[in-house]
Amino acid sequence: MSNGEEVRRAFGHPGATPTWQTARKVGLGTARGERSRVWVTLARGIVTEVYYPRVDIADVRDLQCLVSDGRTFVHEEQRDLHHAVSTVEAGIPAYEIVNTDPEGRYSLTKRVITDPGADALVMQVTFQALQPRARDYALYLLLNPQIRNRGWNNFTRVVWVNAQPVLLAWREDVALALVSSANVAKASCGFVGWSDGWQDLHHNMGMDWEFDAADDGNVALTAQIIPPKAASVGRRATKPGRSSKGRPRAGEPFTVVLGFGSTVEEAIGTAQATLAKSFVEMEAAYVGGWRDYLESLQLDGLRTAPQRRLACISATVLAAHEDKTYPGAHIASLSIPWGEHVTAVETGGYHLVWPRDLYHIATARLALGDADAARRALTYLIATQRPDGSWPQNFWVDGTPHWGGLQLDEVAFPILLAWRLRQAGALAGVDPWPMVRQAGLFIAKNGPVTPRERWEENAGYSPSTLAVEVGALLCAAEFAAAASQDDLAGYLTEVADSWATRIESWTFTRCGALLPGHSEYYERIASLRPEDLDRAGTECRVFLPLRNQRDGAQISQCCLVDPSFLDLVRYGVRAPDDPHVAATLPVVDALLRAESPCGPAWRRYNGDGFGEHDDGSPYDGTGVGRAWPLLTGERAHYELAAGHQIREYLRALECFANETGLLPEQVWDAKDIPERELFRGRATGATTPLVWTHAEYVKLLRSAAGGEVFDRIEPVYKRYVRRGQRSDLVICKFNHKLRAIRSDQRLRLEVYAPAELHWSADEWATVHHEPMQEMVPGVWARECAAGFFSPGRALRFTYYWPQAGRWEGQDFLIGVV
Repeated sequence: MSNGEEVRRAFGHPGATPTWQTARKVGLGTARGERSRVWVTLARGIVTEVYYPRVDIADVRDLQCLVSDGRTFVHEEQRDLHHAVSTVEAGIPAYEIVNTDPEGRYSLTKRVITDPGADALVMQVTFQALQPRARDYALYLLLNPQIRNRGWNNFTRVVWVNAQPVLLAWREDVALALVSSANVAKASCGFVGWSDGWQDLHHNMGMDWEFDAADDGNVALTAQIIPPKAASVGRRATKPGRSSKGRPRAGEPFTVVLGFGSTVEEAIGTAQATLAKSFVEMEAAYVGGWRDYLESLQLDGLRTAPQRRLACISATVLAAHEDKTYPGAHIASLSIPWGEHVTAVETGGYHLVWPRDLYHIATARLALGDADAARRALTYLIATQRPDGSWPQNFWVDGTPHWGGLQLDEVAFPILLAWRLRQAGALAGVDPWPMVRQAGLFIAKNGPVTPRERWEENAGYSPSTLAVEVGALLCAAEFAAAASQDDLAGYLTEVADSWATRIESWTFTRCGALLPGHSEYYERIASLRPEDLDRAGTECRVFLPLRNQRDGAQISQCCLVDPSFLDLVRYGVRAPDDPHVAATLPVVDALLRAESPCGPAWRRYNGDGFGEHDDGSPYDGTGVGRAWPLLTGERAHYELAAGHQIREYLRALECFANETGLLPEQVWDAKDIPERELFRGRATGATTPLVWTHAEYVKLLRSAAGGEVFDRIEPVYKRYVRRGQRSDLVICKFNHKLRAIRSDQRLRLEVYAPAELHWSADEWATVHHEPMQEMVPGVWARECAAGFFSPGRALRFTYYWPQAGRWEGQDFLIGVV
């Protein structure tokens, strides 16, 4: 739009329903350092989601080229060309993409980085005519902005600056500007599906529309590019409405810059300043920053070239997912699972913080020798802890909760991270004790039952969650002892011992029916304890909902298994040769192990619906759970702990990585479906990369080098495996009531406000009324020694709350057997 001219507004408001791009990324990157707050992803030969100013804020769906001969075809890079992508230097997240016409007429070569000194994406593009007729082909850029994680309500303009068009988009406080070093013949903006450049070109193979504005919708921007050597000497871009017959020829590269800012003016200034720089020098600085980082890590001693390659790539993947506004915040992935089928309306995808994933990422970076990064993660967790001691299930990098659930393992993992940094002597002045104290008390008060287990679907007793809870309680007890809070240390230790002793009574079934001859194994999760049921075996009549299945499908808790029970070995709660562990392995392998050309992987649990359907159609809230390479790494850790070889598992993980070394969340485990890009042992549409999988690979290498599991918590291992510590203490509280105890068990009644206990052991013939004692701040209890109650005589009790001046209003009953 030039001054004084009427604004030409696009038609088709508000545009087609917006979606995100595929989650099968083949590249991702950001410059080292805090100056550049832009993250880029690549898939299908093009730039996909671009993030700014934080790692959790996507502003672009995609940026790609279109090519037309003006008569018979329009080619779209992502759909119509053959793609080859590589890194410009081994292990460095800077990429070269070569997209080639299937008929061999032309190719497009793109080198993609972010400006190390500015908030800008930079792409060097070379159009190569491989046949003479291709010299007359027209080249276009097509940009689909979806600012601040939203495909709707975006605004666009085409403006002219220094006789060249600048393509603008903005929403709220984020703006972007697209500029090119090549001359631009035409530029337009429009509504996706109606008046965008794709629709225009597919109408008659040429660009006819030149709209100046498309407001408040799902929008796209288009520019016809005249690369160097295609323009006549001294020629400048034409004004809107005037045509150009310039066509790309072979050879000379040109630069495309996508600049960002908090205002349109700032975005334009950033884009033009970056465009004025030398691409060669920017790329050298970008690569140099990553090279220096890799050289600072502990990557010596890796045995094979594939290990060295994937270790370097994993190190950069871990680092590239850290935010720069909130240091220490690492997201799960720069992707949205099955993004091309997900409506782009404030969706979080995987660009959120999960404390569980953050623990694994931080400890992997510690394993690589980057203690500063692990410490930043701990500091970030301290800052985002809620007043009650917990963390949201997942959250944006500024701490704003996304999902509303609670996972007790995610309250425990920050304690384990603090403990591990303390053991490494890497706290460097950070005092985690206040955080550890609050989190430890939260676990003790709210556990052992978790509202959500590690797969975020069911409540109950989870072997995996219990392993992490027990480990965290013992680590918190060490911190308490170091702070001279011996009463609290004793309390946390007693709770850990009590829960560790009862893991099998809560989660190990003896009436399973999944595999003939194997009726005993750990359940995935138990929503009701066997001892709370009237007859032995009836826990198998307790049914759990399967969250990703149609029509409210349910399954007996005794018929649901999960490889995650191996966390009991990983964190040192059980020995690798524990008979309960040994009994469960063949059941899990029979039901969940999936073979592939790469090697074995495991599904999350039988009945899982989080994956593509059998026909390859995408997960839509239901589906079939596929195999996870992450679980290959977890199995390898178990095998290492058991003293077995793990080469098979390392090779499988290296094979599961795609052409640029990115590890997926899930791999396809059925017959190939090429038309849906599904091949056995290769990534599904779930997400690539899953940073947690890269963290698992890094820690597996460290574990293999050290000969023991890196995540094993030594005080836990010594206490429960070497010493065989057991506890006769059982704890009854409002969120964990008891129906019965054995007469040889010690009983503790526990509440979290001042209370008086009113009780009788002879059906109220004799009544006792006594104040409960404050064991540690915030915890009141009455404890009865083993043998205090006689078998066959029930304990009846209730509470009086003196601060509120009221009775509880009901009696409770605990039988004695």
